[in-house]
Amino acid sequence: MGDAGDAKELYDLRGLKCPLPVLKTRRRLKDMVVGDDLLIETNDPLAGIDIPHFCREDGHAVVSSEKTADGHRFLIRKGSAA
Repeated sequence: MGDAGDAKELYDLRGLKCPLPVLKTRRRLKDMVVGDDLLIETNDPLAGIDIPHFCREDGHAVVSSEKTADGHRFLIRKGSAA
């Protein structure tokens, strides 16, 4: 279980539907340094599957994942593979 309070900012992806949350997360992570954390929030019902899958495929770590009142919140740590 990670501490979402350590993330610098919340990347609000609520209102976006598949595949936009993954595409925007990928773009944001591309400009970050390996080891940086990104906190995202989305209400896309498929994000609970898509975001962890994207992270595994691209070498990032899902530090924490939690359901929110209207969706999901993920804390992602940028890996070295991307």
